[in-house]
Amino acid sequence: QVQLVESGGGLVQAGGSLTLSCAASGTIFDANMMGWYREAPGKQRELVGTINSAGIRYVSDSVKGRFTIARENAENTLYLQMNSLKPEDTAVYYCLLQQPGGTYWGQGTQVTVSS
Repeated sequence: QVQLVESGGGLVQAGGSLTLSCAASGTIFDANMMGWYREAPGKQRELVGTINSAGIRYVSDSVKGRFTIARENAENTLYLQMNSLKPEDTAVYYCLLQQPGGTYWGQGTQVTVSS
């Protein structure tokens, strides 16, 4: 089993920055993919970005140039550095870990960007 715990969400003004963290624990294989999704009220959950254990990244067009995804393999920790935040970035952000045998989600952390 794998447990994911997000932290770092909160309220920020437009143009501000936040860094989210996701700590993974349990049985984690060397080859895995971690990522961030977000879900805004009334909208479907959407992919923000992913990074695999080799460091290959993908970031969605909606956040490209503003958000950076990174991970620390030794600590099984995933990060999302969010800059130039906009009100439309307001959502619950979820951490994901995908590996042979399963896909796991965190409980989510709220990010609210005020205008």
